[in-house]
Amino acid sequence: MIVSVAFDTGGASAVRDFIRPSTLELPPPIRDIMGWADAEYRRSAAPAYPCLIDDKHIVAELYNMTNVPMAVWIDEDGRIVRPAEPAGASDGFRKMDRATFQMPSDVAQEGRAARKRYVDAVRDWAAKGSASEYALSPQEARARIEGPSEAEALAAAYFRLGEYLRQQGRAADAQRCFVEARRQCPESWHFLRQTLELEEPGKGSGPEFFGAVDALGERSYYPRVELGAARKS
Repeated sequence: MIVSVAFDTGGASAVRDFIRPSTLELPPPIRDIMGWADAEYRRSAAPAYPCLIDDKHIVAELYNMTNVPMAVWIDEDGRIVRPAEPAGASDGFRKMDRATFQMPSDVAQEGRAARKRYVDAVRDWAAKGSASEYALSPQEARARIEGPSEAEALAAAYFRLGEYLRQQGRAADAQRCFVEARRQCPESWHFLRQTLELEEPGKGSGPEFFGAVDALGERSYYPRVELGAARKS
């Protein structure tokens, strides 16, 4: 079973049009970036799987998700087979023209290939279970799991407090908490994008977000995903 999770403090109203868009028309540059063929986009626009609106970011805290899109593989026994990792995402968007959303054709093709590799790996695991080459052994899965650092735990607490204060109508106090959450954990991108979006709709993908991405320099935005597993003993 696939369960999609939207980390948006705005709740269902903020993400409804993304989950079930009112029109199937998508601008060609955006469709090119996503690498969707017409049939794939039509399926994604009418999902048959559950879509969880995690407005308090509880799933992110439990599974140490710091960005989107990320995925966690969990088997029928509740064991984490692959801990949180970028799900077929790449840094190609950093070469996108931010005014037109156009992307160099070779970069767009690399992005499509990365997404296909990841989807193919998920399908292989769904078909073969623990026999899949992409299913990590319990030892390898544990080795890849990273618990939250002290800074990440503080950031989560400040974010939660900011969300509560915002709901109580204390916008200025909430904003100070959101800023502190970003300061404590500047590369937990879901904190950055969500708090920017709460300041002003659309700001989460605007100049301030891209300024933070540019500040990475040669460092990666998405960590490299090692899809192959170590051989199981």
